[in-house]
Amino acid sequence: MRLSIRPEGSQALARLGLAALVLVGVLLIAFVVTVPLDVTQQLLFSLAVFAIGLCLRRARNRTVPLLLMGLSLVMSSRYMWWRLTETMGMGSVVDLTLGFGLVMAEVYAFVVLVLGYFQVAWPLHRRSLPLPGDQSLWPTVDVFIPTYNEPLSVVRTTVLAATVMDWPAGKLKIHLLDDGRREEFRAFCEEVGVNYVTRTNNNHAKAGNINAALKKSDGEYVAIFDCDHVPTRSFLQMSMGWFLHDARLAVVQTPHYFFSADPFERNLGTFGKVPNEGELFYGLLQDGNDAWNATFFCGSCAVIKRAPLEEVGGVAVETVTEDAHTAIRLHRAGYRSAYIPVPQAAGLATESLSAHVGQRTRWARGMAQIFRVDNPMLGRGLSLVQRICYTNAMLHFFYGLPRIIFLTAPLAFLFFGAHVIHASALMIFAYALPHLAQASLTNLRIQGGHRHLLWNEVYETALAWYILRPTLMAVINPRLGKFNVTAKGGLVHASYFDARIARPYLFLLLLNLAGVVAGIVRLVMADSSGEVNTIWLNLGWTFYNMVMLGAVIATCSEQRQIRRAHRVPLEMKALLHLPDGRALACSTVDFSTGGMAIRLDEPQPVQPDTPVEIELRHRQRSQRLPALVRHDRDAQGLSLQFGELSIEQERWLVASTFARADIWVSLWGRHERDTFLRSLSDVLRASLRGFHRLGRFVITRGRHDDAARPAPGETA
Repeated sequence: MRLSIRPEGSQALARLGLAALVLVGVLLIAFVVTVPLDVTQQLLFSLAVFAIGLCLRRARNRTVPLLLMGLSLVMSSRYMWWRLTETMGMGSVVDLTLGFGLVMAEVYAFVVLVLGYFQVAWPLHRRSLPLPGDQSLWPTVDVFIPTYNEPLSVVRTTVLAATVMDWPAGKLKIHLLDDGRREEFRAFCEEVGVNYVTRTNNNHAKAGNINAALKKSDGEYVAIFDCDHVPTRSFLQMSMGWFLHDARLAVVQTPHYFFSADPFERNLGTFGKVPNEGELFYGLLQDGNDAWNATFFCGSCAVIKRAPLEEVGGVAVETVTEDAHTAIRLHRAGYRSAYIPVPQAAGLATESLSAHVGQRTRWARGMAQIFRVDNPMLGRGLSLVQRICYTNAMLHFFYGLPRIIFLTAPLAFLFFGAHVIHASALMIFAYALPHLAQASLTNLRIQGGHRHLLWNEVYETALAWYILRPTLMAVINPRLGKFNVTAKGGLVHASYFDARIARPYLFLLLLNLAGVVAGIVRLVMADSSGEVNTIWLNLGWTFYNMVMLGAVIATCSEQRQIRRAHRVPLEMKALLHLPDGRALACSTVDFSTGGMAIRLDEPQPVQPDTPVEIELRHRQRSQRLPALVRHDRDAQGLSLQFGELSIEQERWLVASTFARADIWVSLWGRHERDTFLRSLSDVLRASLRGFHRLGRFVITRGRHDDAARPAPGETA
């Protein structure tokens, strides 16, 4: 008799075999993680695992990051198992209390590490889909540009760029949503031919503004841009194809790219050299989320399908991060999201550290509110992987307390002799160092192009104190806090040290400095080699904390920023028309809304204050723009200031510069891959700069701070 197995049986056997394989793998990992080893064995095992990681890290195979993550998790899990089972001493109440606080901070960091690896295990790298050749099949789109108190100089470029997007005119409507109810904005909208929308109140801030506009429009889709995020001409053609392919798709998100330096980049001099704080999220995390159908709506540079948005009640108003909360609701309703990892808009970063801290504090408060009122791990509608991705995003903003614990933990021993880790210094070294080294090696491979090592420590340290209270209070009472608009387009007329924003870190720095003094005293009085090793371990930890705090203090020293119109590099052929009729061939160097730098093909004397016309050519069309020569950079380089432009000339300038996607694509993610030594040297230099600036501030007793501090409203 022949035994036959039906396809259903084959699938059941396959699933059973896969489950058995997973179970065996879990048991094997559990054995590797929990097997006890002495110091020598642990060090040898760690060296072997690290050597395997070094051999793997340069291979181009896409499975290599998964292998590195596995090795990292083995070493980190061994460390956490050892910490929880062998180092929790009960020597005294102080030991127990401080030790428990430290281990909880480490558990938090371990959970975030594990969830983070899962989140970016297999980035999707989604490509755009083409639209039908027949434009009559393209859907109608409303473009919303919300604004409240931003100056018209910031908003007008975004509006003009929206008017030149490549989409059938009869299927595209531009709406400026002005919650400031300003007459000059109404007049501008009439002049450029876009719809001016306002309301009689400011309920629910940006979310309420968008919801009110939904009732006054009827497009099948809604594209949303913050008023400083300038869309490219190709934005809709790049993002709309997936909607026509997938009927359940509700959101398509694109990156937030910033063409101006944020406070870290400007104050530390890292603009264009080190990836900024947001590049990890938009360059890697959102791409990883996309593989799990967990892309977040980020409030701007996105398209939302109207019907699903109205089905879930519009943009969420219960929290101050209305964008992520809206995405959760859409996912709970069974809709999908997508991420196109190509910048299709560019905006302005915050101009001062205080504004940056305020913006991040609002994000942290909002994510904590969602965690409290609409926790992704609870309720219906989300898949397990979506719950994990959302939970990881929310847990990230609870790093305030763990970060401060790490900044002060070694002081427990240096000041009080408290043993927060009940183990010898050699055992701590043997378990902790491999855990940190393997995680660093893995992140070098996974994040190297989007986040440089150690800079994450600087970013989180700078924000830790300020997000601590809002996140904890939002969990206790999610109704606390309100939406605050992040102002853009401000100036810093003179450099100054922001002692107010630096105050908590100056205190932590003094605390760590006192710890060093206490440690030196303990070294002098130590009576055993074991105690000496423990002192040196805690001193090393303290010195590391001081390096991080020095880099943070450097960011508190605001550098002068007097350019309202930020320059963007661009090389394109042009013609410079002189008053005598001559036309000089040239190329652009950079541009802004107010002017342009050019380089003549052949040296020619052109006097400052000469009225000229610069002819730009784009898409087989050309346009002359009036300008004034401001100064010559060298024999061939000139700086031009645009003259008074008509609306059509200004629209042309925007279309041939800001609205060109190739500019932002060429600048996006072009940093060199990171190495440990490069990051270490960069952070050390930043830290030394911070101590230098602090010393200069102390010597002058704050005179520059008081004299140069900008008046209210001058900085963002």
